[in-house]
Amino acid sequence: MSSVTTSPLPRRRLGKTELMIPVIPFGTQGFGNNFGFVSDEDAVALIKHAISLGVNHFDCARCYGDSLRKLGLALREIPRESVIITGRLCCHSAAQWGFYGEGDPDYSAERVIRDVEDQLTILGTDYFDGMLIHDPKAIEPTLAKGGTLDGMLQLKARGLVRNVGFGMRQPEFHLKAIATGDVDFLLCFNNYNLIRQSTAEDLLPTATAADVGVMNGWSILRGLLTGIDIDEARAKGRYKNDADADAARRIWQWCRDEEVNLLQLALQFCLAEERIHGNPTGNLNVEQLEANIWAATTPIAADVWRKLQADLGISVNERVFA
Repeated sequence: MSSVTTSPLPRRRLGKTELMIPVIPFGTQGFGNNFGFVSDEDAVALIKHAISLGVNHFDCARCYGDSLRKLGLALREIPRESVIITGRLCCHSAAQWGFYGEGDPDYSAERVIRDVEDQLTILGTDYFDGMLIHDPKAIEPTLAKGGTLDGMLQLKARGLVRNVGFGMRQPEFHLKAIATGDVDFLLCFNNYNLIRQSTAEDLLPTATAADVGVMNGWSILRGLLTGIDIDEARAKGRYKNDADADAARRIWQWCRDEEVNLLQLALQFCLAEERIHGNPTGNLNVEQLEANIWAATTPIAADVWRKLQADLGISVNERVFA
């Protein structure tokens, strides 16, 4: 394993969950084989290395390839109390376990209980620190009596899930869920990054008032804000139909011209918003893990932020000037 010298990774309180999480939780899709093969041995070693560097919060999901099983292998070798594990109840379609596919998912409490119990068996653990209802097509069935949230609350009462919430893009869905008073934390997607910050308009104030923990998905926009050569990636067929690719390329070109590290800029931008408690990032290998930690622990000079605002019109949080 390689090593890198970094400042201690900051941690933040995840709202009413009272969990103190690293500001860049480990999104386990990184070692799920969706972005490149990762052997069992390498995955376990990567998980252990992450823990040694302070990244001990693992955000997992069934739909993240083979990552759930690999995380379970690591849990055989590390104390359960040394890690934080949040999971997902996938609600993408009628496919088994709500995976991607066609049709409406099973929103019933019975399905929730069956699914989560099975996930716990795969992981070889007795509980999730948190479980998110992930990407429902509609919010009403999840909130109905005998529905998805009802099932989660039953699991919480049994101690199998310690905190419950939703992981979804639509802010209006989140606002309805928070209004129930039963949501402990949430995960939003592609609503707070260098390209857009719509979460700050309504969701962050509402979540903060209710002491709901907030995790921010896509802070690095599926890799577009990591510093990769976007022109080269497009030439290879990636991001061709991505609506954010042109805006990301503009920022990428600015960073190249100004000799600014785009990954660092992207993560520091999100970390400046203190109402966001964690920004999950996937890691395929040690190099990516350590690059993300370096970016999250290395501040950017105030004059760089001023030039970013002047040149690209991106409004930045006043905390970066402190």
